[in-house]
Amino acid sequence: MLDARTISLVRAGFKSVLAAENGPEKLARSFYAQLFVEHPEFRFFFPASMDQQRDHFVRALAYVFDNLDKDERVVPFLEQLGRDHRKHGIDGSHFRAGGSALIAAFRNFVGNEVWTDEVESAWNDTLDLVCGSMADAADSDELPPYWGGTVVEHQRVLDDLAIVRLQLDASIPYFPGQYVSVQIPQRPKLWRYLSPAIPSNPQGEIEFHVRRVSGGWVSPAMVGETVVGDRWAVSPPLGGLAVDRAIPEDVLMIAGGTGLAPLRAQIMDMAHRSRNPRVHLFMSGVYPRDLYDAVTLWQLSLSNPWLTVVPVTEQYENPWWHSSPAIELPSGMHHRLQGQIGRVVTQFGSWADRQIQICGSPSMVRTTLYALRRVGTPMEHVQHDPL
Repeated sequence: MLDARTISLVRAGFKSVLAAENGPEKLARSFYAQLFVEHPEFRFFFPASMDQQRDHFVRALAYVFDNLDKDERVVPFLEQLGRDHRKHGIDGSHFRAGGSALIAAFRNFVGNEVWTDEVESAWNDTLDLVCGSMADAADSDELPPYWGGTVVEHQRVLDDLAIVRLQLDASIPYFPGQYVSVQIPQRPKLWRYLSPAIPSNPQGEIEFHVRRVSGGWVSPAMVGETVVGDRWAVSPPLGGLAVDRAIPEDVLMIAGGTGLAPLRAQIMDMAHRSRNPRVHLFMSGVYPRDLYDAVTLWQLSLSNPWLTVVPVTEQYENPWWHSSPAIELPSGMHHRLQGQIGRVVTQFGSWADRQIQICGSPSMVRTTLYALRRVGTPMEHVQHDPL
């Protein structure tokens, strides 16, 4: 457990990085340069292009430093991160070596005038916790670093969205709401996080909903180049989205685009149970076409009266350039609401008596959190994956 002074010093230092022009990128570049100078053999573990790697690195640091005073959040996150890196061939010794490189990078960034003995001690204590938690988890994990799977179906639902189904070599023990990282043959060494859209099953069947990200390295290949028979690699599960059945509160789920997948998996799992809390699902997109799975959720609600599905779009009509067939909402489904999802949801109140899950793009999650805070929603009731 870190003391308050240590946490304050580390947070203040990292905030100075975020506030500086191109600060996060400079820190990440300095870290990897220092790491590869000290351990040139580490370069093999990383892809040729480091742009997204550096971005993920800074985002992970931000989440860790924001939650240093919350052991129940930061320690499980670090342990999951340590286990996840095993897919690259990394073990505990690599994490411990990375700590000194990060300290050197931060010291170079802030300069000797700011780098006092107290600041150095705070960073050493913090990175001992961070690197030690990841290293211990990586070295003690008994699961394989990844599983292989064969693409058995690739369905192009929209121009920029595909549903990909795989038959895994062995079942992955994930629970609904978690996510995994995936590597495809078209982009070796480039792993991307995806959420399974169905619960885990003994047959090793798994389904992903993938949206093409403009300018992305991997998602365009997943959507446009994947063919039946491709071999994918899938890492052990991460994340902790889940409905707490030990408390009596009902559930609010807010999905943006393919952020529907982990919520959909939880709802499908709940449908196998005889008793469930009430669930309000707001499924949203920019255009009506983004409600690509409305029929499935509507059918689930017909046989599960505890589930209410509300479609929401920011725009009333599809864009003129949209070439996929129009998606018709089922007759009898809740009428489609229009507006930014955070504003629409908070029109119904603060939902202070609900367990709340938000899934979607980082910008969608941030704006929805902001809208909920404005109406007084207790943030301790809200779950979302690290941005």
